[in-house]
Amino acid sequence: MGRFTLTEKLAILSDAARYDASCASSGTTQRDSRDGKGLGSTEGSGICHSYAPDGRCISLLKILMTNFCIYDCAYCINRVSSNVARARFSVDEVVQLTIEFYRRNYIEGLFLSSGIIRSPDATMEAMVQIAKRLRENEGFRGYIHLKTIPDAAPELIEQAGLFADRLSINVELPTDAAVRAYAPEKNPVTIRKAMGDVKERKAAADERSYRGKRGPKFAPAGQSTQMIVGADGATDATILGQSTRLYCNYGLRRVYYSAFSPIPDASAVLPLIKPPLVREHRLYQADWLLRFYGFDVAEITAARADGNLDLDIDPKLAWALQNRARFPVDVNRAGRDMLLRVPGFGTRTVGRILQTRRHRTLRYDDLLRMGAALKKARAFIVAQDWRPGALTDSADLRARFAPPPEQLQLL
Repeated sequence: MGRFTLTEKLAILSDAARYDASCASSGTTQRDSRDGKGLGSTEGSGICHSYAPDGRCISLLKILMTNFCIYDCAYCINRVSSNVARARFSVDEVVQLTIEFYRRNYIEGLFLSSGIIRSPDATMEAMVQIAKRLRENEGFRGYIHLKTIPDAAPELIEQAGLFADRLSINVELPTDAAVRAYAPEKNPVTIRKAMGDVKERKAAADERSYRGKRGPKFAPAGQSTQMIVGADGATDATILGQSTRLYCNYGLRRVYYSAFSPIPDASAVLPLIKPPLVREHRLYQADWLLRFYGFDVAEITAARADGNLDLDIDPKLAWALQNRARFPVDVNRAGRDMLLRVPGFGTRTVGRILQTRRHRTLRYDDLLRMGAALKKARAFIVAQDWRPGALTDSADLRARFAPPPEQLQLL
């Protein structure tokens, strides 16, 4: 470990962090230095790029504190039995890197994760020290996201939430059986308990006392998690069902999906090839439908008998093609719930439709100006000057949207 320079450590530990997808800097406006005090901000513009809900791109220093690990998770390149170069940052080095990168306008925040060294408590304590030093000693008010270790003592997780904007605890895999098979040192019950503790502490921090005051902020940007897709045999229906339970039970801000990638010296129980990257993309689209469009898992995954999403077309379009009897939808009369189910209509477009039609009848060109993707929507809607006719029920409608077939190569 001592033979590496700081730059070499950064190269190793930033590369090791790329497998963690649960990195986003959304949902916080709690800390800034516009009052002339401190350093950094979670606002404004600024090597990992994340996006806030309003579309702002925020740059984060995304690193592991160390890729040494005492655990032997089969799917992890940093597992104890893996033959990779190992490095470790000290607390001082992470603080120094974060501040120096910020001063050069490279970043606006820090995403910090770590392998488990010595014990979960020892690792979590070091990560908390980093966040505390940045906040209290350096006056850093930029975004901090800490990957929490569920086996760590509850008081350490509580301290982490006082200094970090967001905490994340990875559930790792979609089912408890898969976690026990591929990550035997990790306990799904412990993971869920830690997530529940974070939810309760955040709720308590948000409550006002009888005098109307709130306590210290706790993880103001909430918590998130990540699931690996394709390492086990879980279907998309299983994955999305687990996501729905996590959102409902623990108030998560995001569930991230990370397509399994074969790693050197992998266990024989893992697949030899990675799943199509488009599967990860479809899961994100389906996740959006669950959270913002009023769909449930059964509707989204009903298009195929095997419980997986159609990889050729997006989940909303796949649902619409399976439910053509509910279309076309009259954009001048339909309710919000049904408008949200029209392929090519997003939440903003639907909001504009509902607002504008109070004053006048909508035409086809009006929808174009509102940002509707009418290449998809035109087969499923009726406007004042537009009717799809037989297009809605045409036999080749799916083929209009699916990618053309590809010639496979033998070699």
